[in-house]
Amino acid sequence: MNQNSKPKLAMYWASSCGGCEISTLNIGENILAVDELFEIAFFPCIADFKVKDVEGYPDGYIDVCLFNGAIRNSDNQEMAELLRRKSKVLVAFGACAHQGSIPALSNLTSRAATLETVYLDNPTLDNPQGILPNTQYEADEGLLELPTFFNTVRSLGQVVPVDYTIPGCPPEPHQIWTVLQAVAAALLQGAELPPAGSIIGAGTVAVCKECTREKEEKQIGRYYRPFEIVPDPERCLLSQGIICMGAATRSGCGALCPQVGIGCRGCYGPPDGVDDQGAAMISALASVMDTTYPTDNGNSLEQQIDTLIDTLADPAGTFYRFSLANAVLGRARQPASPVHK
Repeated sequence: MNQNSKPKLAMYWASSCGGCEISTLNIGENILAVDELFEIAFFPCIADFKVKDVEGYPDGYIDVCLFNGAIRNSDNQEMAELLRRKSKVLVAFGACAHQGSIPALSNLTSRAATLETVYLDNPTLDNPQGILPNTQYEADEGLLELPTFFNTVRSLGQVVPVDYTIPGCPPEPHQIWTVLQAVAAALLQGAELPPAGSIIGAGTVAVCKECTREKEEKQIGRYYRPFEIVPDPERCLLSQGIICMGAATRSGCGALCPQVGIGCRGCYGPPDGVDDQGAAMISALASVMDTTYPTDNGNSLEQQIDTLIDTLADPAGTFYRFSLANAVLGRARQPASPVHK
């Protein structure tokens, strides 16, 4: 195939861990086919591309850009805006771009509190002068600049329009390859793509629907952390008191975590018809609490519920581990401030 006739592919990370890039490279020998199908226009994780390269492209030059990572600072936002302008199709790739994921858990606190914990109040620090990062610093070499650290982490779609979303932390390699093949077929052969705004490379129902563990009527009297119990390998984990987000999480991963005795963490986001993943899971758990009223021991219904909730570690981090940026809650309330963006 003539290099000039190949569709242009880009991949970029913002606030993320790099797992999406690794998962992409884990498509194995198909990575060679990607090189045959696409011209790589920007992929700084694997090759020496510069931002100036992208800035020099005409608008819409990149056919499809896989953008992973949340929007944590001004550099993330600037790159999101640049790649949106330069790309015909922009894909929110992975859980961080999709719904904020782990970086967005810092929305439970503030920018100021985060910087204090990282740079001032930490037993491993060596910062006797209490120096905090500045956006500008005059050095011998000239003026050095750092991005502005935002108060609120946002998903990609909260900053720029997104054409498609591929969920997962990270997306599974076979899903990535399937999507890349479909995109290439659409660009080269005129095949039809899903409607704009679609979630692609995943299912539409809950993970529970693809989990092979035995389902049963649930009456949960307490919750267990993974190290506190050895689960029955056949029974539904939630029925054994192990938090599993499968009831409020989109299918498509093959229920990989439950199959090895680990509760689904929710990285694919909510299934179709669910707007707030955490709220949906809380509602599901409320329906299976093992509570009776009145009780033989005299405890009120409220006391029973409190006792049960006490066995649930880190509710916010459990129910909104991957979806806080797009949740109805969004972030903890903070007083108005110029840095609260």
